[in-house]
Amino acid sequence: MKRKQTGGASIPRDVAVRATAAAAALVTVASGLGVRSAAEGDVAKYAGDALYTVLIHALVVLLLPRVRPSSAAGAALALSWAVELAQLTGVPAELARQSAVARLVLGSTFNAPDLFWYVVGAALAWAVHSRLPSGRSLAPA
Repeated sequence: MKRKQTGGASIPRDVAVRATAAAAALVTVASGLGVRSAAEGDVAKYAGDALYTVLIHALVVLLLPRVRPSSAAGAALALSWAVELAQLTGVPAELARQSAVARLVLGSTFNAPDLFWYVVGAALAWAVHSRLPSGRSLAPA
């Protein structure tokens, strides 16, 4: 396992990646809440869709710190699309009626434009992740 030198201490690379991914997840949630409080309508909705996929990307990296940016973005996009397409079944709507958490995570109603905004979120997450110093992970080089 590679270690990052910081002064006299070294941090295992996976720990640094996970810490950065966790921070990214928190910033993403805060950004989503900020957008919801500052904007309304389509701006808030579609920004939330994109940030949903960015959050999933960060969680993928948190779980798999050595994942490549393209793989993390692809997984985040696939999961986002799967959740959106599952809304066609009515199961997420039923779960959303029973739980606020399910409503936040799964949504309730299929909306085709959401599929595009998930691509935007995956592209944004990929762009940030791939331009970080290491080029492969969220850990500083």
